[in-house]
Amino acid sequence: MNSSAARWSLAALLVVAALIYAIWPRGDDPQTEATGPRQGTAIVEDRRAGDTAEALAPLRERARLAPCPTPTAEGGSTGPLAGIVLECIGDGSSVDLGAALIGRPTLINLWAYWCGPCAEELPHLQDYARQMEGRLTVLTVHQDRNEANGLAKLADYGVTLPGVQDGTGAIAAAVGAPSVLPVSILIDADGNVAKVLPQPFRSVEEIDDAVAANLGITA
Repeated sequence: MNSSAARWSLAALLVVAALIYAIWPRGDDPQTEATGPRQGTAIVEDRRAGDTAEALAPLRERARLAPCPTPTAEGGSTGPLAGIVLECIGDGSSVDLGAALIGRPTLINLWAYWCGPCAEELPHLQDYARQMEGRLTVLTVHQDRNEANGLAKLADYGVTLPGVQDGTGAIAAAVGAPSVLPVSILIDADGNVAKVLPQPFRSVEEIDDAVAANLGITA
């Protein structure tokens, strides 16, 4: 074999070796701790790593949110919220939505701390919840991974409604809500979706009209 052929053979071997190294599985890759569901091959976090219980404690104390709903009956919903477990933004506990919301109609409000129309709507939702006197649950759902900012905004607005943290948009995906904010989802007492309303409410009367039309109850 002449020197030119030898050089070509050596070059070919080096290329093959490089390709094998590139695709060979290695066990020393760092692992990412998952706190949310996987989407494709990526791990999606429901909240920022810095939003620990210790970091959120003073914000929770300032916001003083109402407790999240808890199950009041045996079993749970077979509707789209079945199996969805989220963090109660007010105290850090876990909420199984399918079990916690069964037995009473619910208005679920999707919002985020940066959403201007949400800021205008949330106080109306709180006033409406007071008028309903426990006949309907109003639950806020913060749809951004920055949980700290969500708590701070609720405190600024003076809104103390119960709420959950949903940085991955699990509820929106389950009910087929559009990618806009705010969105209100009306759930009947059996846990089924009565209506998805991708619009801001500008008064208690607008909320009452929507609930009466789709759930048959009024303040």
